[in-house]
Amino acid sequence: MKKFLTLLVFSFSLFTSYAQRDIWIDINGIRDLTADSIDIANQARPVPGSNRIGNNPVLFLVGNSTMRTGTLGNGNNGQWGWGFYAHEYYDAEKITVENHALGGTSPRTFYTMLWQPVLEAVKKGDYVFLELGHNDNGPIDSIRARSSYRPDGHLEVREDSISIYNKVTHAQETVYTFGGYMRRFIRDVRAKGATPVLFTLTPRNDYEPDNPQRIQRKLADFTPAIFAIGRETNTPVIDLEDISATKLEQYGPWKTNYHFYLDKIHSSAYGARMNAASAAEGILASDDPQLAFLKTCLNDKVTPQRCDQRRQTGKPMVFLCGDSTGKNEDNRPDGMWGWGSQGYTIFDSTKCVFQNQAMAGRSTRTYIDEGRWEVVYNSLQKGDVVLIQFGHNDIGGIKDGKKRGVLATAKDSSAVYCMENSGVYKVIYSYGWYLKKMIRDAQEKGAVPVLLSLTPRNEWHEGNGHSRGFIYPVNEKRGKLYIERRNETFGSWCRSVARETGCEFVDVHNITANALDKLGPAKSASYFKNDHTHTSLKGAQLNAKSVAQGLRDIQSPVAWLLK
Repeated sequence: MKKFLTLLVFSFSLFTSYAQRDIWIDINGIRDLTADSIDIANQARPVPGSNRIGNNPVLFLVGNSTMRTGTLGNGNNGQWGWGFYAHEYYDAEKITVENHALGGTSPRTFYTMLWQPVLEAVKKGDYVFLELGHNDNGPIDSIRARSSYRPDGHLEVREDSISIYNKVTHAQETVYTFGGYMRRFIRDVRAKGATPVLFTLTPRNDYEPDNPQRIQRKLADFTPAIFAIGRETNTPVIDLEDISATKLEQYGPWKTNYHFYLDKIHSSAYGARMNAASAAEGILASDDPQLAFLKTCLNDKVTPQRCDQRRQTGKPMVFLCGDSTGKNEDNRPDGMWGWGSQGYTIFDSTKCVFQNQAMAGRSTRTYIDEGRWEVVYNSLQKGDVVLIQFGHNDIGGIKDGKKRGVLATAKDSSAVYCMENSGVYKVIYSYGWYLKKMIRDAQEKGAVPVLLSLTPRNEWHEGNGHSRGFIYPVNEKRGKLYIERRNETFGSWCRSVARETGCEFVDVHNITANALDKLGPAKSASYFKNDHTHTSLKGAQLNAKSVAQGLRDIQSPVAWLLK
C-alpha cells in the first residue's frame, strides 16, 4: 500500500509539473502516447497473434482505457478495463482473445500509432472488436493530438480530412473525421478476410440531471454515429453502453459507484467484469449472420449460473452463505459438521426450500471473488431469504498466506494490494463493505437478507474483565471461565452493517455462547471437533437452534418459515 501511495504522489507531481505544457501523465508516471510510453506499453501488451492456437481464429480487442487501463494495464491503481476479462466468456479451444487496447488512445492515435502491427497479425476468420471514442475530444492540434477532425465542431460520420502540424510527431498529419478513422479500421479488417465488430462506448457513472434513476447515454454523438457507420458499412454493432447502463440502473447508486474506481469513467474489477459480460451477452443476442460462428465460441459463463434447481412453486428459498461453520464434511457421525446441514431441523419444508450454499475456508472476500455469491444472486427471487454468516476466515493475510483477509472495519473502505509473489494487483475492501454488497444485492432482488454473527470458538477465559479485547456477559464472575466473545470486533461490525442497511440481525454468536457458558468448558468440548472452531454434529445442531431462537427473539418475518 505504501508503494502504491508513493506512486500516486509521484504521478500527481509529474502531472502538475507538466500541466503547463499540456502533457498527460498516467498512473504509472508515464507520458501519454510518446515513443517511450508505447515501448513500455508494448512490453505489457501481447505480441499480435502470439496467442493463436493452430489455425483457430483470434479475437483482437482494440480500444482505450475502458478496455485496458493505463500504460501497464495491470490494475495497480485499482482500475481495470473490460478486455482483461473478455477471454473468460469464450472457449479457448475454439478461439483465443488478445487485448491490444491502450489507455489514452483515440481512433486517431490508435490508428496512426498502434494499428499496423495488430493488422499484420489479423488473418481470415478472425474477429476485431472496436470500442473507441472516449478520448476523441479536445483541440485537434493540442500536445496530446488525439481528437478527430470535426468540420462543423461536431462529431462527424462522413469521411473528411484536414492537414495539420502534429506537435507530438513534429510533422504534418492528415487528420480524419471519427467516421473516417472507423471506416479505415473496418476496411483494413475486411481486406484481411476478418470480421470487424463495432461497440458503443462503456457508460460513465453519470445519471441524468432530470432523471436520477437513468444513466446518461451518448445519444447526441458517439452512439448514433457508431450505429450509422455500422449500417452504412454493414458492420455488426453491439450496444455495450445500453446493456451495461441498464444493469447499473437496476443496481442503484451505491452499487453503481463500486463498479468504478477513482473516477466516473474507469471501471473497478466489478465494472470491468460487468462490461465484459455485457459484450458477450450482446454477441449472444445478436441476429447478425456475420457473428454466427463467434456465438458458437461463447462458453457457458455467458448464461448466468444458478443454484435454485430445487425451487418449488409457491415456496420461498432460504439460502445460507457462509464458511465451514455452515458447511463442512457433513457426512460422518464423528466428523466435522456445519450447522447448515441441520437446516432441515429448523426450517419447515412444507413452507420453504432450504439451500446450503456455504463453503469451507471462505471469507466474505473469497466467497464473492470466486463467484459463489454471484450464483446465489442470480438465483434470488422476491420473497427468498438469504442468511449471511462470515468472519472466521476474514482474519489473516490480505496479500500473503491464504490471501483471504479483509480490512478490519465496518466502514466502507478499500485499498490496492500487490498479491505476494504474483505481481497481481487487487482492490481489497472492508469486512463491512463485503457484507453490505451481499445484503444490498439481496434487497435489490426483493429477497430478505438476514445477517448472522459468527459462531463462537472453543476458547475460554476468566471472567470479570475484557481479556484479550473480548466482551463477556455483564453478570460475569471473577475466576469463572467464559467462552470467548467477539462483540467488540465482528459483533460490533455486524450490528453496524445491519443498522446501516436495514437488514435483520441474529446474534448467533452470543446465543450459542450463552448456552455453552452454562455447560462449562468440559461439557462444551463435545460440541467441537478437531479444533476450537469447527463443530461436531452436536455443535452444529446447537448453532442451528440458535439461529431459530434468534429469529423468534427478534420477531423476524422470516420466523414463520421455522418448524
